[in-house]
Amino acid sequence: MRILVAGASGLIGTALSNALRTEGHDVAALVRRPPASAAEFQWDPAAGRIDDTALKDADAVVNLSGAGIGDRPWTRARINELRSSRLGATQTLTGAMARMDTPPAVFLSQSASGYYGNAGAQVLRENAPAGSGTLARICVDWEAAAHEAPAGVRVVTPRTGVVLSRSGGALGRLMPLLRLGVGGPLGNGRQYWPWVTLPDVAGAFSFLLSTPVSGPVNVCAPETADVNSLIARLAAALHRPALLRVPAPVLRLVMGQLADELLLASQRLEPAVLADHGFEWQHPSLAEAAAWAADRD
Repeated sequence: MRILVAGASGLIGTALSNALRTEGHDVAALVRRPPASAAEFQWDPAAGRIDDTALKDADAVVNLSGAGIGDRPWTRARINELRSSRLGATQTLTGAMARMDTPPAVFLSQSASGYYGNAGAQVLRENAPAGSGTLARICVDWEAAAHEAPAGVRVVTPRTGVVLSRSGGALGRLMPLLRLGVGGPLGNGRQYWPWVTLPDVAGAFSFLLSTPVSGPVNVCAPETADVNSLIARLAAALHRPALLRVPAPVLRLVMGQLADELLLASQRLEPAVLADHGFEWQHPSLAEAAAWAADRD
């Protein structure tokens, strides 16, 4: 396939682009700077501008674009940026598709497990309702914007969980602390994080591009884990202790609203759609995932 990727330089975008090229696909990227090769096309999603030739002959479009959720404090201006960066990019892409005589067959547009809000220990399949809070509202509108794609385009909205990687991502700041033996659980640690390794995210997205699935898809591992279990397993794989718990009030003091919605919220996702359609995880268990994340080679 010829696949156009928005957000190709990010953690998931880089891994996905590499995986797709390894599988023999032709991958092009949307960039904000002047293109450096024939595989790049310029756009300005904030202004709604895009080089329409980028979508010509594309079989699929992957939308991973959006400001980082956890890399800055959540001021009112930052929350507006989180929302506008996602909706603007998505609407720019669906608008470009609407101008085409033959739009791409597939539009895979990122969403997030934040769609479900703080749901405690309830098992969340794809038919579970949206939760409350800033992230949930952003995800609801983000997915709705993706479904503005023209009729006939298969729209997939992966609700991705906490991505485990060897560097960067959700654990980018925590892993170095764990390697030094000075990390530990966050809050009481009983909140569920819907974890998934970076290779499995790339594999799941590639799978969804070629599998007749539409609508929301929970992208997480089949084994659920709370934060206590997740941190303990990662620390054990690193042969380090993980005793320095960070209390919830301290997290709230330092991070404000972001702490409650990103670190302390509980989302016990079940990847029902992926499982029902025969997706095979590289790291289905927490033990396998921790061993992979801890291995620098």
